[in-house]
This record gives sequence, structure tokens and C-alpha cells, in this order.
Amino acid sequence: MAPHPGIDTDEIREQARKGLLTLLEGVRGKKNLVIEKSLAGPIGLFVKFSTLQEHGVDKVFFLENDNVDASQKNVIFLARGDKATQPIAVAEQIQRLQKNSSIEHEFSVVWVPRRTVVSDKILEESGVLGDLSVDILPLYFIPLEPDVLSLCFEDSFGDIYLRKDPTSIFLAAQALMGIQNVHGLFPRIIGKGDYANRLMELLLRMRTEAAAEDNVRSFGPMPSAYIESLIIIDREIDFASPLLTQLTYEGLIDEMIGIENNQAEIDISIIGPAPGAQTAGKVAGTAKQGLKRKIQLDSSDKLYDQLRDTNFAIVDSLLNKVARRLQSDMQSRHEAKSTSELRDFVNKLPGYQAEQQSLKIHIALTEEILKHTQSDIFRRCLEVQQNFADGTEPSTQHDTLEELIARDVPLTTILRLLCLESCISGGLRQKDLENFKRLILQAYGYQHLLTLSALEKIGLLQTRTSASVLLNPLGAGTGAVENSKTNYNYLRKVLRLIVDEVDEQKPTDIAYVYSGYAPLSVRLVQAILQKQHLLAITRSTQAATTNDATPTGNTSHGWQGFEATLNNVRGTTFSRIQKGEEAATKARHLLQGAAAGAGKQKTVVVMFLGGITFTEIAALRFVARQLDEQKGGKRLLICTTGIISGNSIMESVIEKEDFSKG
Repeated sequence: MAPHPGIDTDEIREQARKGLLTLLEGVRGKKNLVIEKSLAGPIGLFVKFSTLQEHGVDKVFFLENDNVDASQKNVIFLARGDKATQPIAVAEQIQRLQKNSSIEHEFSVVWVPRRTVVSDKILEESGVLGDLSVDILPLYFIPLEPDVLSLCFEDSFGDIYLRKDPTSIFLAAQALMGIQNVHGLFPRIIGKGDYANRLMELLLRMRTEAAAEDNVRSFGPMPSAYIESLIIIDREIDFASPLLTQLTYEGLIDEMIGIENNQAEIDISIIGPAPGAQTAGKVAGTAKQGLKRKIQLDSSDKLYDQLRDTNFAIVDSLLNKVARRLQSDMQSRHEAKSTSELRDFVNKLPGYQAEQQSLKIHIALTEEILKHTQSDIFRRCLEVQQNFADGTEPSTQHDTLEELIARDVPLTTILRLLCLESCISGGLRQKDLENFKRLILQAYGYQHLLTLSALEKIGLLQTRTSASVLLNPLGAGTGAVENSKTNYNYLRKVLRLIVDEVDEQKPTDIAYVYSGYAPLSVRLVQAILQKQHLLAITRSTQAATTNDATPTGNTSHGWQGFEATLNNVRGTTFSRIQKGEEAATKARHLLQGAAAGAGKQKTVVVMFLGGITFTEIAALRFVARQLDEQKGGKRLLICTTGIISGNSIMESVIEKEDFSKG
């Protein structure tokens, strides 16, 4: 059977691996590798350190540590060159080695994913550009999972929305253009948001430029036969969803511990040391407490793959079922009566042992998360969030917020709650905002004047200019204050963002991921892919009058039927068709037949610009399963600039310097 001609994430991973190893082989002999910290994790997703050693790497240093030694003649720097910080660090370390080392080094710099004028200028002004060779590693999308591609930018959210740096948007366009060059044009590009619209325009411009240079592949100018569309969601249209506490298993691990590049660092006092690791008996218990162990959290762990997208409320019962089944499987060895049965058990034993180790880790993780979720602080915060999401009068929650500040709850938690109120309610009243600013500065430090200013600049913390958004749940027919704010109070009813009865065991709606709240970002994807399903659960008369004849899940209709709803969502709405050259299209039909691509499962690429949470990924996977069950089902490929959470958003804006210390 011929392989499915879709976007193969394994192939993308292998190409990245070959590209890096080819560059290393280009430098003969042993070499030291100096790598930017933010690249170490993403590169670890497709190549192991042992493989680097096989290709001549002796030692690996972090660029930020400035500690590369002179143990090898060859030194390779691997860094991003889009900002001045990294080229400056590279130049300084080359100068140091040239000055202090008796060895005549040979330097190489590999820029990821592109070489920039800024990097060349800095190296030239430092006087080292002529002493090194420069290469590029065009590393764009990196597969996190078979259905998730990420650019792995550490702070694309802050770059786009706070610093207004368009680099992330440009690199996202180049990454998507790479998919088009290989698989053909996206037949339709649909999206919502001002930055999403900018990304779409960049894609169209890059296509025009590539055609002018005549450097596209033979099938490049034609719409893809197996990609149905590209949907671009701008993070700015739905700030509220990532500010809510994630309630899936994977989401809560990210909230409580943190997941980076499919790995989490967990204290060994929680999950124990790695199998086979020898822990010295003389090490004190307090010392052991600080030791961390990295665990892999991806689909290679079959148990984790079953648990990750479920609501945390049912994880305990699922683990109990697995434990009972595993116990039954292990006891089957006593029932083996023949040598063949015993041999079968022995062959399965490594799998049982791996599953047993995985079960032990996830039981320990679940117990640790339960300690947090059962705490009074967590419950109070969750209650406030749910009241905001339900549309409860915001001022009734202010006493609880003031109490949490007085109890010295972490600043990230307080800011998430305030920003959530601001996003959902269209801002805070002036006197309330000033009161909370004063309380935060007095409790957490006056350096957070800069933090509050940054939140206001992004639009996460705003003054309510009028009561219209809060008091007018019917929506603004003229465009919800000119699309400057997302009107959650209107959308809550029209798109049924709140679902009162949720079955976590057998969910029927994406709202299970937040125990009753459906993330707006994914509801909008459903408005394109699951029109009839969304109409059935929302029972929207306004939408139904224009959508009764709309085919289920056909993206060729774009936003049709939801135009009035989209007027209440922030940012530009667009739907553009890409057509190939007429001569090329006719040639393909002639060579491959008119039914080329017909009857095959098509892929819909969903791009989240500015970041996506693990909980939104879980909701999209739920949508993907529903689409797959339909006749001629579709495959969803999730793309993003990076994985985010409410905590990571707040950390990107919180001022770290304490101005009170001279």
C-alpha cells in the first residue's frame, strides 16, 4: 500500500537531523560545539548527544555561559542571528580564545535558521568575520508529536505583542512557505486577527517573489492535492483561554512543573531516581531533595499518550485500571503451563517492566498535582476564574483578589486573574484598576510599575472605556468597538463557550478541557471545520438562517454563516483562495487524472501565531477525532510559534530587576 502523501513529520525530523550532522561532518576532526541555550532543547528533539559524539563533537558548551575552552582546535558556534545578543556573544568568545589560547583555532558559525545582515555587521565590526566560516541551518518547524509542529521560539508572545518585533511572523511565514514548496499551495488561507492577516500577506508576497525568481519546484505553483486549507489563529483574538488554569493532565503538569521540549524536570523526592541510578547512601536527605530528574513526556510513553489529553478529574481512575490490568498480566506467568506460553511471557516482560516504571512515575506525578489542586489557594483561584468565565459580575470577586494579594500568592497568579477579568469584561473600572495597581506595588515591589505598563501595552490589562461591552450581551452590530476588543459576553452565548454539563469520562464537546469552558480559539476552528456540529450545540437562530445549507466541515466555505459573530472578535477576518497557474493545473489533470487527490484523507493545517497551550492542543485533537470519524475524514496538523501557558505569558512581562537594591 502506498504511503499517505500528507505532511510527514518524521521526514521533517530526519531532514533536520541530516542537516545538522552534515554541517558537523563538514568540519574535519574533533570539535567543540558552543550552542545557544534556547536551541539545545529543540535540537535534542531530533538528535542525541551520543550521535553528536559519533560525528566528532568532543564537548558541548552553552553560549550564554561564556566558558568554552581551548581543548580542541575546531570550535563551532550554533546560535540564532536575528537579535544582536548572540552575534555579540559569539564575537567576544572568539576574541577571548584568540587572545588567551596558544592554539590557532578554526572557527565556524552556524546561524539558525538564517544568516542576517545584523549578525554579519557585528562580526565584521568585531574584526572576526574574516577568521571564521559561516553556514546556516534552515531549522524551522520541529516536530513535537506526529500532529504538532513548533518553531520552538522561547518568547514569541513577548516579541509579537509587547516588543512589536515582526521576526517571529516572518520566520513563521518562511516555515509555512517551506511546506508549500514541498506539498503545493494551501488552496485556501482562512484566519482571524491583525497579525494573522500580516502572516497571510507575507505568504502571498513570498509566493510571488519565489515565482519571479523561478526557484519553486515543478508542482509548487499549484494548489496541493491533499492539503485542504491553512487556518491561522492570532493569539491576540483570545487572550483569555491561556490565562485560565489548564485542567487536562498534560496542561496541569505544565502549570505546576513546566514542560519544555517534551521534557519535565522533577524532584527525585517525588518520582525517585532513574532506574539503575546509584544514589550514594551518605547523601543527606536535604541534598536529595534538590536533585532533579528529567523525564520524557511524549507519545513514546504509551501510558502518557492515553492520559495527556484527558481531564485531570478522571486520571486517578484511569491509572487504577492500568494498575489492575498490569497486575493481572504479571500474574499470568503463574498460569503458564507450557514452555511456549512461558516464552511468550518472557518476550513481553520488558514491555511490562517499562509500563510498570511509567505507571510509577505517573502515579507519583498525580499525587503531587493533587496536593496543589486540593489546596485552598488553588480552589479559590479556580473559583474566581470560573466566575469570570461564567459572566458573573466581576466586582463580586474583588474581595477574594485582595485577600489573595494579602496572603502573598505568587504575582503570576494575581496578574493572571486581573488580566482574565480585563479580557473577559472588556477592561476594569478605572478606580478598581488603580486600587489593584497600588496593592500590587506595595505587596510585590515598585519595579512592577514596568510590569503593569507592559501588560497595558499588550492589551491584557485595560481600563473599561464604557460599559457597552459588559452590559451589551447582544453584541455590537457595527463590529464590537471596531474589533478592538473581543466581546466574550456576546460570544459566550452565541458560540456556547460555557457548557453546564460536562462528561469528563466520555466527552462530547471540547469544553471538557476546562471543565465547562470551551476555548474561543478552538471554537473558531470549529466554525470553519464543523459548521453543522457547532450550529447544533449553539442553536443560534442568527447563524442558522444563513447556514442551513452549509456542508459539514467544508473549508471551501470559510467563515460563511459566522460573519456577525466574527464582528465581535478582535482583529481582521480573511479568507483567501490560492489558485495555481492555469497551464500547470491543466497539465496535472492531464497527467494524473481529474480525480487526483479525490477520496484521499486531506490535511487541514492549523497555525497558532503567538503560541498555543497544551489544553488547546487537547481540544484540537478532540476535534480531529470527530473529523476523522466522518466520511472522508480529515487530518489536523497543528503548527505554532511555541508552547505557552498563563505563567509563561506573565513571566515574559514581569520585571525581574529589584530596583530597591542598590
